[in-house]
Amino acid sequence: MKSLQVLTLISVSFGLVGCFESNKNTEQLCSSNPSLQCERLNMGDGQCRIPRTDLIWHRFEVLKNPTDDNKIKEYLHLAEYKKCLELASQIQPIDQSGLKQRRFDALVNASDDLDSIVATLEKSNSAQAYYFLWSQTGSDQARRNFLQLEGTPTLETAEMQYALATFYTSRDQNKTRTLLLRALELTNRNTINTEVFKSLASTTYRLGTKKEAYIWTMVAQRYEVPIASSSELQLLYGFDKSTYQQLDDIAEQLEDAINSGTFNANMVPKFK
Repeated sequence: MKSLQVLTLISVSFGLVGCFESNKNTEQLCSSNPSLQCERLNMGDGQCRIPRTDLIWHRFEVLKNPTDDNKIKEYLHLAEYKKCLELASQIQPIDQSGLKQRRFDALVNASDDLDSIVATLEKSNSAQAYYFLWSQTGSDQARRNFLQLEGTPTLETAEMQYALATFYTSRDQNKTRTLLLRALELTNRNTINTEVFKSLASTTYRLGTKKEAYIWTMVAQRYEVPIASSSELQLLYGFDKSTYQQLDDIAEQLEDAINSGTFNANMVPKFK
């Protein structure tokens, strides 16, 4: 029992040291890089510490490498931080009258910074910027600009093929399937977008190819992406035992190919 208590205390101690060390490093980063404008955040506040720290360190990455991708990630970090601040600003601090005002000021600053990132990306002509503006702000012009890139090498990435597939989801199921499979072909095994499996499962089910839909449902489950319970699967598909076994084997083969970065659309059987 004493050993367990000692291990627990050691774990807590290391956790506290890591916490203090992280805060110290972030403060040093802010001090060494005034352009990060950390004073616009609710520094020294226990609320929103994690999203604030993530935002600061990513902004440092943007300073070093101001790509559209990094700016988009900054927007997402900032949106998460703003969401936290919206909740924190409703909390009444005890004996810290200035803290509530700092939270409110940081919230206003976050809104301004989100608008600033959007304005910056509106000047870009990258596919990533077009898709971001279309999906996040609903810009029709950005959507048109993005779609005009279809068929060009610019969209020949897993991310952009998936983005293009989202446009055709309610328009052309066969094309959606083709784009999703192409996204998997281009997928880096270290950055697998599991939403592709869910989309393939629903798309092929709507196309009436239930065996393929079941395969993608099983692949999704192997990546711990919940789609349906066992009872729901039985209602949706209702195959016999031997068919389930055959399809499970195919799902395992596809998963192995995706994990090794060798997936090819031709690996998917053509079911009648």
